Parts: sequence; structure tokens; C-alpha cells
Amino acid sequence: MFIIYGIPNCDTVKKARAWLTEQNIEYTFSDFKKSAPSAELLKTWIDAFGLDVVINKRGTTWRKLSTEDQAACAAVKTALPILLANLSMIKRPILMKDDQPIFIGFDPSLWQAKLK
Repeated sequence: MFIIYGIPNCDTVKKARAWLTEQNIEYTFSDFKKSAPSAELLKTWIDAFGLDVVINKRGTTWRKLSTEDQAACAAVKTALPILLANLSMIKRPILMKDDQPIFIGFDPSLWQAKLK
């Protein structure tokens, strides 16, 4: 079973969920705002995709961080608590299957190639 993690009002998450539905791929949705990912799950994503990919540096949450917190995001150990306190900084959506991260972000052509 697939699990898609994200925020329901995020346009990219909406597109990914619609695409999964159109492809008749069953999934469950985990809303960051209602059920925050654990530090262990976040670490799994960082291990799979890399810290620079997991952190969404294009969003307003990143831009509002202090320079000290932005600098602290260069290392996993110091980035984890900042990400857990600012869930909107996590790139979305994240797609997992059987507890394994598959994708971060949404690219229909990549998803199509891997999931079909």
C-alpha cells in the first residue's frame, strides 16, 4: 500500500493525489498538520533523498528562518528539530510503499515510469 505524506492545501500534493486516483493506484494520505512525521521517519527520508532535497528552500517558511537556523540546517543532527518544528519546510509530497521512500516531489513522468 502506498502512503503519500504532505499538506492537503499544497498544490503539488493535490496534483499527486489526483494523479494517483486517475491511475487507479490505492493510497492513504498522511497530513503533516494532523499527524506530524516522527524524527525517525524524517531521518528515513533524509537518508533516502538527502538533506538538501528534503528541505524546501524555496518556501516562505525557509525564508522566515533566522540565519542561524538556516545555517543549522546544513547538518542532519541540527536540522531535524528545525524541520520537525517547521513541517512546511519539508518538500512535498513524499510517496512511500511498504515503509520505503520512493519519491519526493511530484513529476508525473517519473511516477508513471516507476509505478506502472
